[in-house]
Amino acid sequence: MQTNDQLLSAIENYLTRIDFPSDPKLLYAPIGYSLAEGGKRLRPMLVLLSCQLFSDNVQQALPAAAAVELFHNFTLLHDDIMDNAAVRRGKPSVYAKWGQNVAILSGDAMLIEAYQLLGESAPHLLPQILQTFNTMALEVCEGQQYDMDFEHKSKVSVVEYTHMIELKTSVLLAGSAVIGATIGGASKEDCRKIRRFATELGLAFQLQDDLLDSYGDQQLGKAIGGDILEGKQTYLMVTAMSRADENDREILRNTHRDSQLSNVEKITRIKTVYDRYDIPRLTEQQIGLRFDRALAALATISTDTARIEPLYEFARSLMGRKK
Repeated sequence: MQTNDQLLSAIENYLTRIDFPSDPKLLYAPIGYSLAEGGKRLRPMLVLLSCQLFSDNVQQALPAAAAVELFHNFTLLHDDIMDNAAVRRGKPSVYAKWGQNVAILSGDAMLIEAYQLLGESAPHLLPQILQTFNTMALEVCEGQQYDMDFEHKSKVSVVEYTHMIELKTSVLLAGSAVIGATIGGASKEDCRKIRRFATELGLAFQLQDDLLDSYGDQQLGKAIGGDILEGKQTYLMVTAMSRADENDREILRNTHRDSQLSNVEKITRIKTVYDRYDIPRLTEQQIGLRFDRALAALATISTDTARIEPLYEFARSLMGRKK
């Protein structure tokens, strides 16, 4: 068995060896630029870790691992266009560096390349892998559309928000895990269990991201309060809206639009409402619940405990936990 660091190194090496054509430059250069930006490689790591649960031949899963990373980066290229985002991972986004048309076309090429990489899977497994990948890809698009719909919706329920982040965030982690397990030879029942693990882990991860945006440490490298300033529907916002009185709901709805307030004042005003309704604690409670459900699902998988431990390590690392 390989360690998590060894698996991550294998992914990085494989990605650097993908031989994209040099011409046309404006089609392929942004792809290399996007992949070179790094990131956590969460999705390809899940492919390899899930394969390793059931097989020692992790190399066979590298093309699929690269495919899900290409797909993930394809979605980021298009997300940055929709969000008019100038920065991605601390560098100019492809959209900002090369423009909208290049970002669209290079993203499309990344998606096609992802399918080509999936095509290197064992022929007898390919129909199942493609079905998993296609379902995952479509659900990610559905999640993005719900997220955009929520920008124009006056009230979003906690149930609606949770469903949206499951589609937008969790299904890509879940699909990656199932693809890896399939390549490793897992049974349908174990694929179902690892899907539940990755889905719950993805929900915990996104809820933690929501919490850190308002209550995190700026040393993490992320500006505090960005979601508040955008008036974004997050778990904190929708939970507060469900509990607040009408006066506080007006504050939650309109503070980000108040031109008389500085950014610091806007953030402080919203967080004061959050604190009044104990929103940070409720969010932490939900994060813990989802994380515990993820680990519980992982514990039921039919394989040796030693093989499961790297996934426990991955989950704890993702959530910043030591146990």
